[in-house]
Amino acid sequence: MDVSKYSLEDLILLGIKSEEVAKEVYSKVAEEAKNPFLKTRLEALAKEEDRHREILVELYKDLFNGKEPKPPENPDFIPEFPEISIFKELGGTTDIRKILEGAMRAELSAKDYYESIAEKMKDTRVKTIMKYMAKIEEGHYKILKQQYEEIIEFESVMYDEEFMQVDSRF
Repeated sequence: MDVSKYSLEDLILLGIKSEEVAKEVYSKVAEEAKNPFLKTRLEALAKEEDRHREILVELYKDLFNGKEPKPPENPDFIPEFPEISIFKELGGTTDIRKILEGAMRAELSAKDYYESIAEKMKDTRVKTIMKYMAKIEEGHYKILKQQYEEIIEFESVMYDEEFMQVDSRF
């Protein structure tokens, strides 16, 4: 992913927006999920996404003289980073398998995004934070993948079709 044509400010603002959207999606899906194990995992992911947002907000303030970040309302200005649009596409489904598939794609996109920023950075502190964020996003992918694989493998034993849905569209 080539992010070299964007300013660090824009990249961090988009990262903040992406963490907000991810938290919102995980929170809504957790709220509607009938599977208690899935609910707990999604609630934990939502909390982590909020913590990531806090890290990026603090980094932004440090780098830009205490300025309050104003994430973009329409984040499509960096098309190389599809995480937000992937999460938005999930709004029309209640099938948890499809939600998890999309969330896994989004987490890998976020990982690539933060790695790309890290590669661009000369400032070791910013580079380290971005590498950390990428590693955590990769961990989210692994959590979601494990949950997805459990659902597929044990669907007939642990779940029925009603259990595989969230209560409503989010």
